Amino acid sequence: MKVVASVLAALFGVQSEANRQRDFSHASPLPFILTGIVLVGLFVLGLIALVNWVLAG
Repeated sequence: MKVVASVLAALFGVQSEANRQRDFSHASPLPFILTGIVLVGLFVLGLIALVNWVLAG
């Protein structure tokens, strides 16, 4: 859950310096990269669904 919270904070640009330092102290960036890809993909799919819903109504 900390990875998801950190990625969401970074995506919105509100990541604190302490959390950023904590995140960069991990050995592997892979969980952050994969979580970022999934969250951005879900965001894009949500926007597509929203636009289709608005245009259909």
